[in-house]
Amino acid sequence: MKSFDPIWETKYAAGHAQRYPWDCVVSFVFRHAPRDRPRADVRVLEVGCGTGSNLWFAAREGFAVAGVDASVSAIAAAQKRFDAERLQGDFQVADFTRLPFADETFDLVVDRCALTCCDRFAAHSATAEINRVLKSRGRFFFNPYSDKHTSHTSAEERHEGLVENITAGSLTGVGHIRFYRREDITELLSDGWEIEAMQRVTLSDELSPVPACHEEWRVIAKRK
Repeated sequence: MKSFDPIWETKYAAGHAQRYPWDCVVSFVFRHAPRDRPRADVRVLEVGCGTGSNLWFAAREGFAVAGVDASVSAIAAAQKRFDAERLQGDFQVADFTRLPFADETFDLVVDRCALTCCDRFAAHSATAEINRVLKSRGRFFFNPYSDKHTSHTSAEERHEGLVENITAGSLTGVGHIRFYRREDITELLSDGWEIEAMQRVTLSDELSPVPACHEEWRVIAKRK
């Protein structure tokens, strides 16, 4: 089972970071955060949080946030930023297949292209853990890459859905990836989940000398 590619620790240790949140995460949090409680009582977890840009946004908006990542350097950078801005966040170095939180802790869980970096077995373990730590009827944002992505066609197949050595498209140099088909998503979220939304988002580079397509899934699932 492969749940973490060491290439990400190398990248974060070298200073890789994203400052601002992804717009799809912002939309998910604002749309699905419970409105019957103060924001400080709404808990948001991000798995594979990197340097914490998505949680930085949520914390600034008043939500209670937590993040896990297997990269020591990423978690250190996230904590440093929160400390500098006097924001509260629970950051832990952890594997998302073994989340260090009690059952039914979070209202929302975010995955912004983190689970797409692990194999089928690890993804199943991770989503089972996410289901465990979500509150009843809590929601999960699942954002993997699509099998129609240009980078998928240029890669070498490995085990359990992973590909490596990507040579084309926008995902060169990111280590191993699992590109998802629709049936992969429904199979992954078949136990304990109700899929509320499933969007395939396509960005086509019309000016590239070689046609290139960036494609990802944006899935919202509710814990049964």
